[in-house]
Amino acid sequence: MADGGRVKHDSSSSSPGPRRIRTQQSPGSKARYSVNAPGHCFRRVTLTKPTFCHHCSDFIWGIVGFVCEVCNFMSHEKCLKHVRTVCSCMAPTQVRVPVAHCFGPAGQKKRFCCVCRKHLEGSSALRCEVCELHVHSDCGPFSVSDCRVCHQDGGQDIDMYQHHWREGNMSSGARCEVCRRTCSSSDTLAGMRCEWCGVTAHASCYIIIPPECGMGRLRNMILHPSCVRICSRNFSKMHCYRISENSQHSEMVFSPDNLDGVDTQSPVTSKETQSTGSPETGKQTLKVFDGDDAAKRNQFRLVSIPRIIKNEEVVEASLRAFYIPDEPQDYELQSYSQQGLFTDDIINRNGTPDNKPIFKDTVSDSWLLRSKPREVEVVKIYLGSLKVGVTSVTAGKSNTVESIIKEVLSQIGKQTSLRQMNQTRFYIEESRNRVAQVNLLLGGFPTQLDREEYTHLLSEHLAVKSHLVTITHVYSGQGAVVLQISCFSEAERIYMLAKDTSISGKQLYSLVIPEIMQSKLAKGSCPLLVFVNPKSGGLKGREILYSFRKLLNPHQVFELTSGGPLPGLHTFRDVPHFRILVCGGDGTVGWVLGVLESIRHKITCREPAISIIPMGTGNDLARVLRWGPGYSGEDPYNILLSVDEAEEVQMDRWTILLDAQEMTEDGEVNGFLEPPKIVHMNNYFGLGIDAELSLDFHHAREEDPDKFNSRFHNKGGQVQSGLRSGIRLAQGSYIRISVNKPIPVQVDGEPWIQSPGQIIISAAGPTVCMLRKSKTKQKKQSGSLKEGRSDSSAPSDGGQ
Repeated sequence: MADGGRVKHDSSSSSPGPRRIRTQQSPGSKARYSVNAPGHCFRRVTLTKPTFCHHCSDFIWGIVGFVCEVCNFMSHEKCLKHVRTVCSCMAPTQVRVPVAHCFGPAGQKKRFCCVCRKHLEGSSALRCEVCELHVHSDCGPFSVSDCRVCHQDGGQDIDMYQHHWREGNMSSGARCEVCRRTCSSSDTLAGMRCEWCGVTAHASCYIIIPPECGMGRLRNMILHPSCVRICSRNFSKMHCYRISENSQHSEMVFSPDNLDGVDTQSPVTSKETQSTGSPETGKQTLKVFDGDDAAKRNQFRLVSIPRIIKNEEVVEASLRAFYIPDEPQDYELQSYSQQGLFTDDIINRNGTPDNKPIFKDTVSDSWLLRSKPREVEVVKIYLGSLKVGVTSVTAGKSNTVESIIKEVLSQIGKQTSLRQMNQTRFYIEESRNRVAQVNLLLGGFPTQLDREEYTHLLSEHLAVKSHLVTITHVYSGQGAVVLQISCFSEAERIYMLAKDTSISGKQLYSLVIPEIMQSKLAKGSCPLLVFVNPKSGGLKGREILYSFRKLLNPHQVFELTSGGPLPGLHTFRDVPHFRILVCGGDGTVGWVLGVLESIRHKITCREPAISIIPMGTGNDLARVLRWGPGYSGEDPYNILLSVDEAEEVQMDRWTILLDAQEMTEDGEVNGFLEPPKIVHMNNYFGLGIDAELSLDFHHAREEDPDKFNSRFHNKGGQVQSGLRSGIRLAQGSYIRISVNKPIPVQVDGEPWIQSPGQIIISAAGPTVCMLRKSKTKQKKQSGSLKEGRSDSSAPSDGGQ
C-alpha cells in the first residue's frame, strides 16, 4: 500500500474517521486482543499444522497462536504489541489517493494474497500488471486501490514522490535497509518493498526510512512520473497503459461485470461452509449482499454463524466478510428475497430484543447489509492529492452540505454499496479552469495520403467534430494520425468507435498517448523506451512485458502488437536523449529500425542507441552484439543494468530495392505489377528454400500460436534449411537479381512471396547506433535491490 504503514506519523494531521472504528473488545463469547495496528481483531487459536508468524516470519512453536478474524494475520503472543501492519479492512482508509489496479492472470510462482494473506493456488489468482499486488479472484473486489501513480492526471503538479510500499511476495535474500537482516519469507506474507526504487525492509523498520523515493539504481532509465501527463478521465488504466485485452487475457481480468453469480467466499474456512447444512454442526450459512448493486449482480459473501446467535454478532460477522472496520451498532441486516427488498430489519421482523438469539432454522438465508440512518454524518476532506493532511466535517440536515449528504452518500454509498461508501473520497483543491486535452493515435488508414485526405476519412467514417478535434501529427508512411481532443466525451466516442471501424478492409486501432514534459526531465537522464513482441521467444514475451512494466514506468513500455513501434516513438519524440530496448528476434529489430528511419526527422533524438533481448527464432544480430543466442529466463533487473552499462557501436545496413514487374511468356518486361519498395537489411537476405521454410513456419505459427511456445522447438522446425550445403556465387557491394516467377524471400527472418522483377542489393544504406553488451562482469547487486526489485519468470517457474 502506498502509505498504509505510517499511521503513527500521520496521526497528528488526521481526524477521527466518519464512523467509529472497532478497537476494543467486541461482543461475543470469544476474547479479542487489541493491538497498535488499526483494524485487527485477534483471538487465541489452537494450531493444528506448522504455522509462521506474519510479523517476524519465524515458526510459531507450540499449539497456541493469535489470528486476526478479518485478514488472517497470524502472530506470536510476544509479537502482538509490535504489529504495525494494517488490517485489510482498514487499509483503504490509509490511502490518500486511490489508484485502480490493472488485474490480469497470475503466473505460476508461489505468491500470497494481499487481502486474505493465504497462499494463491490454482488458476483463479490475479495479479496487477503494474505493481506487485497478488490476490484471489474472489478477494479482488476487496483489494486496496493503491497501485503506483505513474503520471500526473490533468492539472496535477506533484514534484516529490514518496516510496510506494508493498507487503510481501519478495524474492529470497532480500535484506532490510535499516537492520540489514533478511526480511523476506517464502512461507508467509512478510516484509515491505518500495515498488519504485526496490528498497526492502521489515514491517517494523520501514517507517524509519525517509519518505522521499530516489527511484533507485535505475533512476536514469525510469521515466519519472512527474514528467508524464495524461488526461485519463473516461479512460480506464488498461487504456492508459495500452494493456491489450485479448481473449486469453480478458478471461482473468477482474471486473465487477464478470463476477455475476460468482460465489465469493467469506474469510470463513471451507470446512465451515461445507458443514452448514448438517444439523450436528450447529452452524448455518447466510448469503449477505452489500447493498442493491451486489444484489443485482448476485454477488454475495457466505457468512457462517451458529444457529443461535445475537443480532450484533451476526452483523459483526457480516462486516468482517466485507472488510468494513466500523462498529456493528451502526449497521443492520434486512431480509432479501428475489421478489424485492423488505425494509424491516431482522430485529423488527422477528420481534425480539437486541440481545436475544433470533436466528433459527426458519429464518431466510439471504440478507442485505445496510447502514442505519443517522441525523449527523461525518465527511472526510483530503487536501488535494497530497499524502498528508486530512480533516473531518460534521454535517447534519441543517448544514449547508445537506446536498452532499443526500445526493452523494445516499445515492453512491448507502443504497448501492457500503464498501463503496467506505472508500469514497472528498478532496479540496484550488479552483482553476482546466482544459481537457486528450491525445489519441489512430492507425490503420491508407498510407501515403496528405492531411486533407486524412481529415476527410475521419469525417466520413468517425464523424469527428472539427471544433473539438485537431490533427497534430500525420505519419503517412504508417497510415496513422495523432488527434488532440478538447472534450472527454468526444475522445471516448472516437476511441471506442475507431476499434469497430474498417477502411479498405483494414481494421483501425486507437491508443491513448501520454505527454512527456521534457522540461521536467532530470539533468543527465536517459529514459529507456521498451518494445516487446509478446509472440516472440516461445510466447515468453508476455512475462517479460509484465516484468518491465513493474521495473519501469508502464508509460515507457510498449507492446508491438498494439500499433507497432510508432506509438512509442511518437511518445518520445520530444525527449532529447533516450535509448531503445527491443525484445524480439531479428525481424522485430528490423521492424523497429524501419519505422525509426522513416520518422527520424520528426523526433528530437535522431539516433537513439538500440539494445536487444533475443527472443526470436533467429537471433543472429543479438549474438553479434553479445546479447546471447536467446532469452533463457534471465533476471529482467540484471538485463536493465546491462543495458545501462552497454557501449554504443555503429552498424551498417544494406538497402534492398524490390522492383516487381509483370513478365511475358518469353521473359520480357511488360509493365509494373506494383510500385517499387525499399527495405533495409541488417544481417541476411534469403530467397528460395530457406525463405520457403521460414514462410511455412510463419504461417503455421500465425494459425496456432500455442503450438509454438518453445524457442528450441521453433528453431528445430527450421534446422533442415541449415543442413543443405550452399554454393558460393559472388561477393560484392552491389548485386542485381532477376526473378522470373514468384519466389519466397526473407529479410532478417521476415518472409513473404516476392513477385517477378528485379531485386537490387546495395551497401549504400544508413548506419544505426546499436548497444553492445559490455564484456566486463557485472558487480553483484545487494539482495534488497537485485532480487527484491524484479519478478523474472524463468521457464522452470511454470513454463512461462
